[in-house]
Amino acid sequence: MHTLRFTGALALLAGSLSVLAPAEAGAAWTASWFASPQPSWDASFILPTGMPAELRNQTLREKARISLGGQRLRVVLSNRYGTQPLVIGAAQVAVAAEGAAIRPGTDRVLRFGGQPGVTVAPGAQAVSDPVDLSVPALSELAVSTYFPQATPVTTFHWGAQQTGLLVRGDATGQSGMPGANPLDGRAFLAGIWVEGQADAPVVVAFGDSLTDGNGSTPGANRRWPDVLAGRLAPLGVGVVNAGISGARVWGDKMGQNAMARFEADVLSQPGVRTVVMMMGINDIGWPDSAFAPGDAPMTAARLTEGYRQLAAAARARGVRVVGGTLAPFEGALHGTPLAGHYSPAKDAVRREVNRWIRDSGVFDAVADFDAVLRDPSHPGRLLPAYDSGDHLHPGDAGYRAMARALDMATLFGR
Repeated sequence: MHTLRFTGALALLAGSLSVLAPAEAGAAWTASWFASPQPSWDASFILPTGMPAELRNQTLREKARISLGGQRLRVVLSNRYGTQPLVIGAAQVAVAAEGAAIRPGTDRVLRFGGQPGVTVAPGAQAVSDPVDLSVPALSELAVSTYFPQATPVTTFHWGAQQTGLLVRGDATGQSGMPGANPLDGRAFLAGIWVEGQADAPVVVAFGDSLTDGNGSTPGANRRWPDVLAGRLAPLGVGVVNAGISGARVWGDKMGQNAMARFEADVLSQPGVRTVVMMMGINDIGWPDSAFAPGDAPMTAARLTEGYRQLAAAARARGVRVVGGTLAPFEGALHGTPLAGHYSPAKDAVRREVNRWIRDSGVFDAVADFDAVLRDPSHPGRLLPAYDSGDHLHPGDAGYRAMARALDMATLFGR
């Protein structure tokens, strides 16, 4: 088995480009799908990971709907938070069909430096060799990965809004997966790139559970970045989702803080032109709740200082920054052990932060998601037609409304 060893994800990315087949003239590798890697957490946190402690002699099949299409593609596997090498025995990609099935004739073996497996160093990622598979925009793909030995699930994505399938043995080449068990999160699969036009722009959605799509219909690709991708793909614009449920600007736990992951999750995306940033409601809501009972209250000044740092980092790389206002959350998680997420004092901080987002001039443009989602007769809460039911997350209709708020002038200044 060929072994790739690099000191970090960025080093591997740079190295892989030098040894893999180059893109054709006038073409380039562009990010078409993404799921932000997260480190696992222990049982002391109020929410379980929902993931097995380890995978061993098992195949995991995961579906992913890409935004842009292309004639060739590459798959990215991440060991960002691993403490030991990640051993992949075999992997395949195919166009997904119903259930666990794949479309006949579309399955392709993934190779790494010409070999059918790869070992990924702790902290690194592996980018597959190019695969000749013509896929149109908005195709749903199935990536199957075989783990031959004990593999701690240290790098995963929680709340994927997509059910994976886990089966014993090497089933990477099987059309169906009889006897498979469902898995609600993702493990190790982090990205899909396609070969397309060299100037194809990519929009990265950077946020928390409202970007990750909590409250949307599972398996239906109805998060707001999905809806936006459906509208922009015919225009040759890619959209990738770097949302993490529970994400915070300053705090860790359900993913690293925003500034720690901004480089890898946003600025390193091939083709990134614009980032739409909507994050901060967990910084405000978690203190003095079951999420983070010992944390000090968040202030508007501290939260907006984080926004300034993120905007500066983006501009230094020539990436346009769109600031998203924070949605209303009165009554959030009412009747659950997490009800302390909302209070009138916390909402006052949210409103102060939103005023700053609108008026500070720090962002290249503003997406006023607060104005889109709030109830005009009761601005502190979500419009009932947009509420998924927990008073924190929109449902499908709310996510469609968020996507409609992003036009080409907002995203690209034209």
